[in-house]
Amino acid sequence: MTDGDDETDLPAETLDSRLDEAAEELDAAETEADLDAVEERLDDIAADLEDADLPSPDDEDEDDPAEELQGRLDDLRSDLDEARGPYDTDVVDAIEDATATLTDTRWTEAGTDEVAAAVDSFLADVNETLDADLAGDDADALDAAAEAVTDAGLDPDDDADTIATLLDHTDALAADLDDAEEWADLETHEQLRAEGYYDVLGHYKDYPPEWAALKEWEQRGNVEMVLLALDSFQSDFMERHCLEALTRMNDDAAFEEMNQRAGKRDEPGIRALGKMAATEAVETLIEYVDADSDPGLQKVTFKALGEIGSEEATGPIANKLVAENEQIRPHAARALGLIGDTRAIDPLADTLADDEHDETRAAAAWALRQIGTERALSAAAEYADDRAYLVQHEAEQAADALSVEQTA
Repeated sequence: MTDGDDETDLPAETLDSRLDEAAEELDAAETEADLDAVEERLDDIAADLEDADLPSPDDEDEDDPAEELQGRLDDLRSDLDEARGPYDTDVVDAIEDATATLTDTRWTEAGTDEVAAAVDSFLADVNETLDADLAGDDADALDAAAEAVTDAGLDPDDDADTIATLLDHTDALAADLDDAEEWADLETHEQLRAEGYYDVLGHYKDYPPEWAALKEWEQRGNVEMVLLALDSFQSDFMERHCLEALTRMNDDAAFEEMNQRAGKRDEPGIRALGKMAATEAVETLIEYVDADSDPGLQKVTFKALGEIGSEEATGPIANKLVAENEQIRPHAARALGLIGDTRAIDPLADTLADDEHDETRAAAAWALRQIGTERALSAAAEYADDRAYLVQHEAEQAADALSVEQTA
């Protein structure tokens, strides 16, 4: 106990009285040293409050003395924090925030000019306040301003007015940056117009103009503009046409963009890689074959790997013929049919014989028919009298193909 033994007899009242005294000291504090003294007093009260044997309320509706005292203590600590400063570090932090905004934001042409003017105005204010000689209109100039504030060695007591004035200047800078025009402020068509996306349009017949411009950029072989449209338009219609254009263009830039998207599990990007028959993407796509928690991703991946046709994917996809999720097993079977690797004949035949899901069995028969060797066709043709019509149909087609092959 720090104030005698009163706490033993009247702990709640005594602690409450000490909090009253601390509040009065806080109101009267004028310097950082005064505030340090208040903080020390609050620390002592907190320690005694923790040790105090306060009575618990007998009724749920009755106030808890410990909770009330802790609430008062917390409020005083908040008031103490608000009373401190301002400090020169607050100014430096504000300048660094402004610098981050400047460098991390994509500005329009008009916004770039507005940002430069805002920085120039801020430096003029800092020069006047600190009697400095700062110049510039970019992030380096703001870094120099932060360094100048630090070098000034401003005291939170003696230089409180100067620090407050500098904070007013940083507030004005932040407001000016907030008002400056950035790309995010523009509508999509305004951004694209500024990028020159619509420059290729003359008298066009296609509607909408976004699609007309897309087709013109594809015809000119400009992948960057097609990618710009893909990133900008938030519509399924334009996304589909952009991906189709990139698939047809199928150059290195288009592949790199789609491969990056695939690396982020982007399903449209994966579909495009399949359409491109991009063998370079197989390593990336195989990683998703075992994504059992995301069957939608698996289905897209199976089809893309099938369209690419790399036998490297045969083993991993064949393992999915016995997956627990009956919704993905047919997709695995069809992918194996597209790949055409004869190593898939046996697992497909086993699936046709053993799977309880008729759609999966039909897909296995279809896949065997796509592989098309005599052994594959024979394995499928055995099921011409199957219980399931889908399987019968595939088996009959396999039998017809086998007959043609044997008589050729």
